[in-house]
Amino acid sequence: MMQNDAPLYLLAGPTASGKSAKALAWAEKTGGIILNADSMQLYADVPTLTARPDAAEEARAPHRLYGHLDGRTLWSTGDWLRAARPFITEALSGGPPLCIVGGTGLYFNALVHGLAEIPDIDEGVRSEARAAYDEMGEDKLRALLKTHDPQAEARIMANDQQRLSRAYEVWLQTGRSLTWWQTHTVPELAPETYRLDILHPDRAWLYERCDRRLRIMLDHGALDEVRALMDKGLEPDWPIMRVLGLMEFVACLKDETTLEDALTLARQKTRNYAKRQSTWFRNQFKQPG
Repeated sequence: MMQNDAPLYLLAGPTASGKSAKALAWAEKTGGIILNADSMQLYADVPTLTARPDAAEEARAPHRLYGHLDGRTLWSTGDWLRAARPFITEALSGGPPLCIVGGTGLYFNALVHGLAEIPDIDEGVRSEARAAYDEMGEDKLRALLKTHDPQAEARIMANDQQRLSRAYEVWLQTGRSLTWWQTHTVPELAPETYRLDILHPDRAWLYERCDRRLRIMLDHGALDEVRALMDKGLEPDWPIMRVLGLMEFVACLKDETTLEDALTLARQKTRNYAKRQSTWFRNQFKQPG
């Protein structure tokens, strides 16, 4: 399963753990292609705030599915998987090797464990689930979901309206939990086709990297990106609002908080997110080797 000559190299880990640099070194050594598996780096308008590879890095190796989406566009794991399949097929058919790199655990879960074939959700059911969130609030909807799908409730992060409503609508539509559907899957990849590498850096080192990177982002124009998005009519329900730091820097530009307070909160949220990612990857995948 962990053959070094496998055509696919799956490289995952928490934010700021050094994945992009390692992927680039791999691509230069192998002549391979780098495929994005970070749901926020899919968005075109925030290259700095999402730490996307810059032009110089992209010139050193082919990069795919970076800056792919408009900020209003919501992509599911299934959408990402459909977009990734042609690149995967090419690598498995004798093309250049492919490094699939990112921190979105559900993408790697779909590749290694499989993606649930959930029936289509009726628009009326979807509207009912969204209305439940608006009317009940997150805490009460979480409590309700916990009675039907405690595993999904436990793994869905705070303030993630999209995934909370999704889990609830699946139960409403099918009478089965999202977790049930997700455990009845077929892996996308055969074990011998890939090598899996999950980065588990020291926690203190990772937190320092998170803090320092946010300051560097500000020094390299992150606020200009946020301002440009606001000029486009950025709304709280746009999927791009899940980008780390975006909400805090919007508040700063609206004079609702100071830049230092926004930075402090963004750093805390980023560290919390990195910790959750680390825990999730440890629970879902065995460390290779």
